[in-house]
Amino acid sequence: MATSSDTRVQVACYHCGENCTDREITIQEKVFCCEGCRLVFEILHQYDLCEYYDLNSKPGINQRIAVRKDKFSFLEDEKIQQQLIRFRDEEQTHVNFYIPHIHCSSCLYLLENLHKLDKGVLRVTVNFSKKEALIIFAHRQVSLRRVAEILTAIGYEPYISLQDLQHKKPHIRRSMIYQLGVAGFCFGNIMLLSFPEYFTGSGHTDEAMNRLFRYMNVVLALPVFFYSAQVFFRSAWNGIRHGFLNIDVPIALAILVTFIRSLTDVFQGQAGYFDSMSGIVFFMLIGRILQDKTYQGLSFDRDYTAYFPIAVSVMKDGKEVPTALPDIKTGDTLLIHNNELVPADGIIVKGSALIDYSFVTGESVPVAKAMGEILYAGGRQLEGNIEILTIKEVAQSYLTSLWNRDELKNKKEKHVSFVHLLGQYFTWVVLLIAAVSAGYWAMHDVSRVWPAVTAILIIACPCALLLASSFTNGHILRILSRRQLYLRNAQAIENMANATHIVFDKTGTLTGKTGTGVIYYGTTLTPVQETMIASLAAQSTHPLSKAVVQYCNAASLQTVFDFQHFTGKGVCGWVNGIFIKLGNAAFIGAHQQTPADGSVVYVSMNEKLMGLFTIRSNYRAGIRSLLKELQQHYPMSVLSGDNSREALALRQLMGHETTLLFEQQPADKLAYIISLQQQGKKVMMIGDGLNDAGALKQSDIGISLAEDSNNFTPASDGILEARQLPLLFSFIRLCQANRHIILISFALSLIYNITGLYFAVQGLLSPLVAAILMPASSVSIVLITWLLSEHHGKMLDSKGIQEMPDKNHIPD
Repeated sequence: MATSSDTRVQVACYHCGENCTDREITIQEKVFCCEGCRLVFEILHQYDLCEYYDLNSKPGINQRIAVRKDKFSFLEDEKIQQQLIRFRDEEQTHVNFYIPHIHCSSCLYLLENLHKLDKGVLRVTVNFSKKEALIIFAHRQVSLRRVAEILTAIGYEPYISLQDLQHKKPHIRRSMIYQLGVAGFCFGNIMLLSFPEYFTGSGHTDEAMNRLFRYMNVVLALPVFFYSAQVFFRSAWNGIRHGFLNIDVPIALAILVTFIRSLTDVFQGQAGYFDSMSGIVFFMLIGRILQDKTYQGLSFDRDYTAYFPIAVSVMKDGKEVPTALPDIKTGDTLLIHNNELVPADGIIVKGSALIDYSFVTGESVPVAKAMGEILYAGGRQLEGNIEILTIKEVAQSYLTSLWNRDELKNKKEKHVSFVHLLGQYFTWVVLLIAAVSAGYWAMHDVSRVWPAVTAILIIACPCALLLASSFTNGHILRILSRRQLYLRNAQAIENMANATHIVFDKTGTLTGKTGTGVIYYGTTLTPVQETMIASLAAQSTHPLSKAVVQYCNAASLQTVFDFQHFTGKGVCGWVNGIFIKLGNAAFIGAHQQTPADGSVVYVSMNEKLMGLFTIRSNYRAGIRSLLKELQQHYPMSVLSGDNSREALALRQLMGHETTLLFEQQPADKLAYIISLQQQGKKVMMIGDGLNDAGALKQSDIGISLAEDSNNFTPASDGILEARQLPLLFSFIRLCQANRHIILISFALSLIYNITGLYFAVQGLLSPLVAAILMPASSVSIVLITWLLSEHHGKMLDSKGIQEMPDKNHIPD
């Protein structure tokens, strides 16, 4: 059979940059892909805000999908307002909106000039990294609903979920910042007051002045010991209570011994080591903060509330009443608009549904449902409005049970970092050296026992090991985040490096959610015929219809008369005097053909079969080279919610050694991950949807793929920008390099420790030697970890990083 193809010059939309299928949508000689993009341009032009387009070329977001007129009517509910508003007085209101479409400097310019669109808006402050906008408005002039509608009109629709209503926001810990500030202030001043002791000794300066400086050091050391160092004491105590000597045990011991030894020295007329103690705390806190810093703009712990809308329309006496989801009761009739989520299990009482359950099951083909059938929460209605009678409350629905059911609550084995294991052995070695030194001096010179033991514990503090770990982990996290891989914490780096088996979801992970491959078989179509087919297909929102429109690539669309849609079958209508039908074989009246993979759409003109389109999801660009690399180092598995129609193509892609499992429900995926772990394997899971949530949480390292910032990502250890998936192996290699950098830094720190121990075991460690060794060790370790991390980061760059689209993306 013949294949049809046609190449035309593409015209990019002036607003969003996407290809224009209808070049008749123009204004001021500028072409737009849809009426929505043109409308945004008109608004910006009317208010003299077209500098938006000067800062970046085509900076907007596609506006083809129109926002429902009354979508934000729920913001008129006083109870909902109270839970969203951060501050309100008699004159103004403060509200913080999450706006996922923020991506470049043009976005910042437009949002910060929002007051030009409505005088009631007083000020907008944008947090780019969190993609949030703090909006201050005069509520007597403009309402909260109106603010949301203004944002939506210019292409920056706020994303408001049930999670916002229930205040499940990540908490930002500030106490450690305050502790660092106190330690830094005291450390600097103690060093300054100790300079006379370093260089002249107490015998060559005014003894009264020296005594005053020592007592001032005692005062400055108290807040460091009793406030700033508490984080290490708590961690050490928790480790001891559980029978494990973590890395904070020798650090806490060094701080305690240094403090006691220094107090003793001061009361005996000597300088003490308060500078060393405060320096240990100061540098350790810097490393701890860098390591613990997470990306507040991302949520790694999500549940159904982040996916559900904040409110839904309830039908009461024939009228739509916006109702908050927690107030939905069994027996309520819900109006589900086109492209909206089904928030609760219910029975269809009006209309017919075409439901996309890919988020829940992984199956990419929409499911047709008729009146009287049950719909489960989590599906998205693709065509038209429907009404459902709720049979379960939101909290009891099938979707929420995916989080709440017992089998998804399996606790994965707690990992212990190799740094803590190394620190444990290091602690025993240090204690052994201290014991041997004490025994030796007890037999030869009892007066040196206390100075020797305390000096050993001070100088052998594994602060260099913790610094190497903290700074390296923090820097690697930042390098990965610049490449759009956001890991939960430092432990995720180690877990990623230690993975021995990699498991992929298929739909939305190996394959793109939007990209499709279309091949036409049949009578060769002329450009005019393709335009007519595209015109008919464009009337439907079905994913297969969209794929046909994309394939035909018509310069402009024609008017369709008597359009009809038959759910689960196809569409038909008159275009330019020709009756066209698109759909399955039974609808067209053709002989059923089963393709090797993908879906089939038949086409007829005036009841004459013209041919068929085969449509299947494309595998992501670069995925073949990635899998070829991984096959040489890791056993792999693929878990798919789809049926096995693409088994042959997937086998060719993944290799003969890979395990392929189809029609996998969420519990099946979870059970498979557990079975691998029971075999002693460290599992890395790459998934994208709710159907992967249990498996991602159970895996030793779960990476959730995100197509864009607005996509829901389930609970995971990391979030990866989908276009960066081909670099997964390079990311793993960088995580493995993390361990090597720490070990190299630790080896260097041993040189400092040996040097210090040479003086310490003899009881000759002076404040000057301690003051030199401790900062020198810390600074050199930080410098080395930074240089080595940057070196490996540049090696990652040389692999050909795929950056985000060039719209002057603002760096973190």
